[in-house]
Amino acid sequence: MKKNKAVFLDRDGVVLKEVGYLDDFKKISFYKGNIEAIKLLRKYGFKLIVVSNQSGVARGYFTEDFVKKTHRLIQKKLKKHKTKIDAFYYCPHHIKDVKVKRYYKDCFCRKPKPGMVLKAKKRFNIDLSKSYLIGDKLTDIELGKNTGLKTFLLLTGFGKKEKKLINSRIKPDYISKNLLTAAKIIIGEKNEK
Repeated sequence: MKKNKAVFLDRDGVVLKEVGYLDDFKKISFYKGNIEAIKLLRKYGFKLIVVSNQSGVARGYFTEDFVKKTHRLIQKKLKKHKTKIDAFYYCPHHIKDVKVKRYYKDCFCRKPKPGMVLKAKKRFNIDLSKSYLIGDKLTDIELGKNTGLKTFLLLTGFGKKEKKLINSRIKPDYISKNLLTAAKIIIGEKNEK
């Protein structure tokens, strides 16, 4: 069976504008060029998978149901542009400032641990060596390194601050000003092969 290639995307600060803890549907908005980037990556055959830490659930800021509804709203907005995300994975757990006890857990899915990527790999038959991770935090980059993905640090969201923290242990393969620029680099690489 043919393996798929994928682009794993952080949600807040990468797909959506960073607003702190997204706790209101009215705050859902895309960065300029993101819909074009999503369409471009899909056109070139990439599965698009969101992997997102959502510790606001554990901290009592919003519910898991709110997170799921947010993902449905993202899909609805993308559908208007005739595109979509293939899957959303999120981690509602945390071990600090936890208000909802059932989410107190040091789990395998919280980035930079590989749980979400490995679940998607199995479900979509993904070749991680031909896939990418795009994030705005070094925990995203660390997740990519932990799973053999090529990594992009975007300068959207927390990216400009996080860029200052890059070190020899956690270093992205690329630094890109936004998702569209990253998508064009990925497509360029694909065309060279």
